Amino acid sequence: MNPLAKQLNETLERENPHVYAMLSTLGKEIYFPKVGILSQSAEAKTKATKYNATIGTALENGQPMHLKVIQDTLSAYAPKDIYEYAPPAGKPELRTAWRKKMIVENPSLEGKTFSNPLVTNALTHGLSIVSDLFVGPGDSILIPDKNWENYELTFGIRRGGEIVNYPLYNTEGTFNAAALRDAILGQKEKGKAIVLLNFPNNPTGYTPGLEEGRQIIAAIEEGAKAGINIVVVTDDAYFGLFFEESLHQSLFGQLSDLHPRVLAIKIDGATKEEYVWGFRVGFITYAGKSEALLNALEQKTMGIIRATISSGPHPSQTFVLHALNAPEFQAQKLEKFNIMKGRANRVKKLLDSGKFNEAWDYYPFNSGYFMCLKLKTVDAESLRLHLLDRYGVGTIALGETDLRVAFSCIEESGLEELFDLIYQGVRDLEKIPSQ
Repeated sequence: MNPLAKQLNETLERENPHVYAMLSTLGKEIYFPKVGILSQSAEAKTKATKYNATIGTALENGQPMHLKVIQDTLSAYAPKDIYEYAPPAGKPELRTAWRKKMIVENPSLEGKTFSNPLVTNALTHGLSIVSDLFVGPGDSILIPDKNWENYELTFGIRRGGEIVNYPLYNTEGTFNAAALRDAILGQKEKGKAIVLLNFPNNPTGYTPGLEEGRQIIAAIEEGAKAGINIVVVTDDAYFGLFFEESLHQSLFGQLSDLHPRVLAIKIDGATKEEYVWGFRVGFITYAGKSEALLNALEQKTMGIIRATISSGPHPSQTFVLHALNAPEFQAQKLEKFNIMKGRANRVKKLLDSGKFNEAWDYYPFNSGYFMCLKLKTVDAESLRLHLLDRYGVGTIALGETDLRVAFSCIEESGLEELFDLIYQGVRDLEKIPSQ
C-alpha cells in the first residue's frame, strides 16, 4: 500500500475507527499524490518567477493560449478563468461561495464541523465517488422502492453493492420511517449500511415533513446504537424546490453530528438548483468531528477525482461562481421558483378535480420536478408507448402501474391538455381487448 494511503488510513482510524471501517478496499487504497505533476506545478506557480515549464497548458502573451473564435463567445470572462485547468478539488472561490450558500439555506449547519465542498462533475459523479470510497461487494444500499434508476448502476453494477428496497410511503401516505428503520436494523449482521436519502424524491416529487424528518433521524440513530456503521448520503439534487409544508432544509445538518457510527455526506449542485443542467457542476461535502478526519476524506476524494476525470471543467465553475456573486441572483432564482411552484400547484388542482379518478390515483408530492400517477386499469409501459405513438406525449413508465410526469418541462398553460391526453390514452387502451 502506498505510504500516503497508509497515512490517511491511520488518521481516519485514529479520529474515528468506525469511519475507517466504512471504507471499501478501493477507499482504503486511494490517496492524492503529494509528490507528482500537480504538486510540483503548484509549487512552481508560486516560485518559478522566470520560467514555469511544469504543466501541460500553453501560454501566449502571459495568458492561456486560446482561439479567438472561442473567446469571442466568452468575452465577458478573462482567459485565466476559463482555459486553465481547475484544481482537482474545484475552483477555491466557488467552494467557499457554495459553503456560504449551504449555511444560509441550512441554518442547522451553524456550529457544525463539515468539510469545504469539493467540486464534482455534477451529482452523479459525487454519488460515484461515494460508491468508490465506501461500497464493496455485498454491502447493502438502502433506498426506497421508488427511486432513481441510476442508483442501481452506480452502487450495484459498478461496485457490487446489494440494493435493499423498502416502501417509500406508509399507509398514511407519508414517508415510511418505520420501514427504513427495519431495513437498517436488518443489516446488523453485516455491521454496515449505506442509506441514500433523496428529497425531493425522484420520481415522486415527495419531501417529508418535520415529524417525518425526526423519525428518519431516529431510525438512523437507532441503527448506529445497535452497532451498525452507516454511511448516510443526502442526494439533494432538487434542493430548494419545496412548494408546500415540508422539510425545507437538508437532513445533512441533523445527521452531521448524530453518532460516531454515522458518516453524513451531502451531494448537491448547481444542476437543478440554478437551472444549469449542462454545466455539470456538483459538490460533495463530508461531516465529521475533526478537521483531521475531514482532511483525510478530502484527500481520498481528490485521489478518486484525479484517477477518473483529473478535474472538473473550469468554465462552468466560473459561470456558476459569477451567478452566485451577482446582485440579481436571488431575485432571478425566486422568479423561476415561482414558475415551478405554479406548475406543481396547477397539476395538483387538476388531479384533485375528480376528473381522472377512474383512471388513476397519484402519489403524494409537494416538491421537485416530478409526480407519479398510479394507474388503475392499464399497464404503464403500454400507456407510455401508446401516448408516444398516438398523441406525441412523452412520459416515463416505472413498473406496472406507475407513470412519472415531469411537470418541470411543461408550461403551466399546457398542463391541462397534457393530463387530458394521458387520460384519453388510458381510455383508448381500456377499449382494446387484452391478448
